[in-house]
Amino acid sequence: MSVSGSGVVVTGAAGGIGKALAARLVREGARVVVNDLDPEATERAAAETGAHPVPGDAASEEGVASLIERARDHLGEIDSWFGNAGVARGQGLDATEAEWHTSWEVNTMAHVRAARLLVPGWIERGSGRFVVTASAAGLLTALGTLPYSVSKHGAVAFAEWLSATYRHRGLVVQAICPQGVQTDMLAAPGPLRDVLVADGALTPEAVADVTWEALQDDRFLILPQPEAAGYYVARATSTDRWLGGMNKLQRLIESAT
Repeated sequence: MSVSGSGVVVTGAAGGIGKALAARLVREGARVVVNDLDPEATERAAAETGAHPVPGDAASEEGVASLIERARDHLGEIDSWFGNAGVARGQGLDATEAEWHTSWEVNTMAHVRAARLLVPGWIERGSGRFVVTASAAGLLTALGTLPYSVSKHGAVAFAEWLSATYRHRGLVVQAICPQGVQTDMLAAPGPLRDVLVADGALTPEAVADVTWEALQDDRFLILPQPEAAGYYVARATSTDRWLGGMNKLQRLIESAT
């Protein structure tokens, strides 16, 4: 696959995985728009990666529509969309309604709203790429972060539906599902962090490199930590045993706090 000259949007790109993806795509010749809520951080990321900044909300219906319109003003056409923006809000059953709302809006509905506006045009022309940064939490679960885990499951489910429904019409859909990545989300020390980095916390740049490799064969699941594939198989084929193992981890976390 070549992205030379193509128009690409990366949301949540002021830092972390999004910024690394933007930098890699620019190096490969793409014309990239970077987006994030913080205007100054978005401008810095654009300057550092060689992309074009379009700061703003990438989750609400109005925000997504505005982002796509402004991105098209710069790119002319959007060929690929990397929905990377994500949040981790709330912990367990005590998570507030506001934390659930924000998690669902950013981690799930942002993808739905972008696809509504992009996919019809891509289907008409017969090509387009929609990449969701989900998480291994969307395939497995994430102990201690209930709204995050549920909303990331929603993101993976939506990506699966898109692929199953439109792949014969030229739409390529992919889901990036990393475990521990060296970003702000993994900064807080504690037993849960130790679980997430057990298979090695990757740099954002390493995730971007794995993603670039996956763009070459259009594979749906992009697993920067290959171990996640084995966990996914175990979850599907021996669910009770897998849940027992996860509960054991939960008890270890509780005993360490």
